[in-house]
Amino acid sequence: MQTFADIIILNARVLTMDETVPKAEAVAISGNKLVAVGASSEIKALKGPATRVIDAAGSTVLPGFNEAHMHIFMGSVGLRQLSLYKVKGFDELKAKVEDYAARNPNLKLLLARSADYTILSEAERTTRHDLDRVISDRPFAMIAPDHHTAWANTKALEIAGLLHGKQVGVGNEVVMGEDGLASGELREADAMQPVFDLSETGGREGLGIGTGGEPESVTPDERAIDLDIIRDGLAYCASLGITSIQNMDGNLYQLEILEEIEKTTGLPARVRMPYHMKNFMPLSDLAEKAALWRDRFNSDRLRCDFVKMFIDGVTEGESAVFLDDYAHRPGWKGDPLFSQQHLNEIVTEADRLKLPVAVHAIGDGAVRMVLDAYETAAETNGKRDARNRIEHIEVIHQDDVPRFKKLGVIASMQPTHPPGNAGLPLEPYLSFIGRDRWPLAFAWRTLADAGAEIIFATDWPVSPLDPMGCIHDAMTRQLWADDMPDQRLTLAETLAAYTSTGAHVEFMEDRKGVLQPGYLADIVVLSGDVETTASEDLASVRPVITICDGKVTYEKTPG
Repeated sequence: MQTFADIIILNARVLTMDETVPKAEAVAISGNKLVAVGASSEIKALKGPATRVIDAAGSTVLPGFNEAHMHIFMGSVGLRQLSLYKVKGFDELKAKVEDYAARNPNLKLLLARSADYTILSEAERTTRHDLDRVISDRPFAMIAPDHHTAWANTKALEIAGLLHGKQVGVGNEVVMGEDGLASGELREADAMQPVFDLSETGGREGLGIGTGGEPESVTPDERAIDLDIIRDGLAYCASLGITSIQNMDGNLYQLEILEEIEKTTGLPARVRMPYHMKNFMPLSDLAEKAALWRDRFNSDRLRCDFVKMFIDGVTEGESAVFLDDYAHRPGWKGDPLFSQQHLNEIVTEADRLKLPVAVHAIGDGAVRMVLDAYETAAETNGKRDARNRIEHIEVIHQDDVPRFKKLGVIASMQPTHPPGNAGLPLEPYLSFIGRDRWPLAFAWRTLADAGAEIIFATDWPVSPLDPMGCIHDAMTRQLWADDMPDQRLTLAETLAAYTSTGAHVEFMEDRKGVLQPGYLADIVVLSGDVETTASEDLASVRPVITICDGKVTYEKTPG
């Protein structure tokens, strides 16, 4: 008896990401699996009375995008907040905030995102006095794109109990002014959290990434709001061709919300989350919590099977850790959030429990500390296929480049982050790291040539989530100086970093990330042929249809 496909996609430029059969014309789906990949003439034979036929009309078809580093709750909340992306100057800021305040008269906290470090001045830091001139009668705060710094007006600082300063833990700071009161600048999550607590969500979106904790109490109405926010964010992911997200928040509250969505309407994207290990947590948490979460959330749709950590902050906030001094601040290298011994202990214990580790490391000093910890774990427990990661790697020392291949460490990097990309300014970043560090900043090509596996992502909401926008930024990155090495990857390498390599780091390369029979039906149909589109036009190529687990999760409305 003839078995027909549920969906067939014909007349496509299929980039399978399968090295053995890299290209095809058509694919067929039955249930949640691919059943055939080949020529349109072959796939047509699987068309039955109920088969849906999608004509790709010569456009690219890819495995669904795997956003390998993002924050779903925080990003989803950001969809409802005021965006200050590319806003410059006091007048434009004031107009934007006043309009947002007028449209949202009942918000407890006016909160804006994507506020550039130099939004008001190239030379001076924004203060509460500047923001008081923008709005003074309602609490207002704005967050930097990297979410490691925020600025609050006096009203917000007063209500949050920060105006007179507060001790907020190692690596965090309520910056004080010359008048003995808070300047308005808040560095890192523990300093920002008291202000975020004033918001409609009570700052719950920041708990996984920030304090590493769970909400103290949530009413049914508040939880319903959070669930709707995350649903909206997942739908947004699907609209961008994303079928897998690696959500770097790490708390049980989010996992249980995602579990509820999966059990009711179904997740429109596969979700992988870590257990977030902070420097104040006992080592026993890895066995008593992280390993148990792994056992509880272990499906192909929702998994919690690795550990996330921060070793430093960000360069612009002067909290990244470098081997040598900041170029603009002699005597300051940054303070790591863990000692080397403490980091080694955690990584070694996670490795013993066969929990992969992902560590945020921006500066070359932080990157070296993490590599040293991974090396220590391998020496202690025996080398294994751990697939540990380092997140961001904005600056690396030449001596550490070959260690990625040697240790099997994956480089998790963001094409939207280099200064000059995705609307980001060149300063103060370039001056802070100094000219000598430029050649090995965001060193994708250097790492790839040394044999490192690379995965790409946006760190949403730090940068816009759109994968095609990120791919555009990866392919059009500009040199900061004529003698700089070109760190771009090829288009094929870039697409792999967004699909097949993302599946490999999840230990799921045997069932997703490539288009071949028997694999999960996670697919994006684009509006054009990416191989013939000029690099500068790649962002204009849009997702037309997204399919996750054999179900259409997004379809562009005609017209």
